[in-house]
Parts: sequence; structure tokens; C-alpha cells
Amino acid sequence: MKFSRMKFNGYLATATLVTAATLTTAATLTGCAASGAQPTPPRAATTTATGQAGAGAATDSAGAGAEAGAGAGAGTEAGATTGHAGAGEAAEVARTEAAATGHAGTGAGVEVATVRGPRIAVYQLKGASSPWRELASPNDYGAERVFLVERRDGEWLRVLLPIRPNGSTGWIRTGDVTLTRTTHRVEVDPARFRFTVYDGARVLRTGKVATGRDDTPTPPGRYFFTELVRPPDPRGPYGAYAFGLSGFSPTLKSFAGGPGQLAIHGTDDAAAIGTQASHGCVRVGNADITWMAKNLAIGTPVVVKG
Repeated sequence: MKFSRMKFNGYLATATLVTAATLTTAATLTGCAASGAQPTPPRAATTTATGQAGAGAATDSAGAGAEAGAGAGAGTEAGATTGHAGAGEAAEVARTEAAATGHAGTGAGVEVATVRGPRIAVYQLKGASSPWRELASPNDYGAERVFLVERRDGEWLRVLLPIRPNGSTGWIRTGDVTLTRTTHRVEVDPARFRFTVYDGARVLRTGKVATGRDDTPTPPGRYFFTELVRPPDPRGPYGAYAFGLSGFSPTLKSFAGGPGQLAIHGTDDAAAIGTQASHGCVRVGNADITWMAKNLAIGTPVVVKG
């Protein structure tokens, strides 16, 4: 069990770091928390990323919080929406997949790189003699460092980086990471206040969200989950779980003692779901964030539509 001090918009607490184990055909979500046993993910169609969850990843508004217990699904559909996407939806899936991976129509998902050692060298240019920067693993919040792979070129990988500005990329060596693959993807449509979770072209779950206010917007872009935290009180400001994202607020350079990092998390303010209410984070119902914690691994890509 790991604990970390976290501050989300002035909310100070000791949070449990949840470990999202590698999702293979026999995967489970491991770790422990004060409220009881961790959920267990179902069988996954393909191998996805290994990642540890960290605290302090999400920043959001003080008024938001968790619904009363993980069973409450404020703003969510009555149960998951499942089945195959229609023709128009499938075309949109293909376009999004192409944007995220550079490979249209393959349906093969994306690769996630998990850092093997305590640090990794990141290069601004492929084949550069000196690294541009080094990043530690675990990250600042105790989570195993992962990257979303955008391109593979021999022994080099171009990866999406969890740094400012949003969308920054760099090159790492394949020998420094373990590569896995996921066909899962989360899409957030701020205009419709809706999220959709896909497995390839298949819709796994959909529901409503709250997004950033006009002065603290939720920025469009391509991100990935960097850590998962379980707050001590599922009825508190961040709900049952919070997934940190690799992106940051475009207007808040720091927030509640953190770097203004974005997140997808639960909420206790059911009335705010379906509105612009946050400091940039995406809020979902507790039933939805609990489902995500059970089924999605660290490294899962997240697309916020513009």
C-alpha cells in the first residue's frame, strides 16, 4: 500500500495510490484502500499498459466532489452502453485512431511504453547525441512512468510527453522501455458534454461529463492516463477515483500546490454534470469513474475533441 499527500484545488488529503496491473487475459487491478478490496478488471482483448497510480495528478474546482458512493451514477446512463458503432460513428473512430496513431484503419490500437529503469533519457531529435531531458520513474506521484507511442522508427520511438506545452513529443530508445498495446480509447466531446470509451470501433461505455468553465477551459488534444488515485472519501471533491492526464490547464500554471495538471475524476455535485463547471478537469459520475478504474489501464489514450 502506498500513500501520498495530494492537494486538488485546496482539498488536502492522504490518498491511496492504486496500482493498475498489466491488463492481459488474466489481469486484475491490485492495491488496497481503506474502503475495502479493489475492483477487478474483466478480461481484456489485448495487452494494455502497465502503470501505477499516483496522487496529486488532477486539479479541479473546489465545489466539485464525489457522489455519495461509487454506486451512485449521477449524470451517467443507466448502465453501460455496449455494441458496435454505426457507420458514421465507425468513420469517426477511424479518423480519431488515425490522428492518435498515424495509422488509419488498422484497428490495432496504440502502443504504450513503460519505463524499465529509474530514469529515461528523452531526445528532442531522433539519433541526437545528447538527451533533451531526463524523466524519473516512478513519476512525482509514485506512478510508474509510461508514454503513449506515436511512431516507431527502428530502435527509436516518438512518444507523447506529459509536459507543457500540451502535445509535446520526444524520442526515446526502445531498449529503455517495455512495449504493450491497447485497443481502448476514451473520447470526450465537450460540445455534447459526453464521454465514450471504445475498444477499437466498439463502444464499451458512454455517459455525461462536466468540463471547464470559459475562463478555465478543458483544452482539446490527445492525452493519456498517467496515474490513478483513490481519494480517502468517495463522497469528497474527487469522487471514488481520479485518473491523472498527461495534459495541463492552458490558463492555470499552478493550482492547489500542483502544476495545473488535468484529470478525469468523480464528483459529488450531480447537478454540475452536463455543464461547464470545472477548472479544466473532466468530471464524471462515480459509477463511470469506478468502471474506468476497473477496465482501463495507465497509458490509455484520451482524446478531447475541439
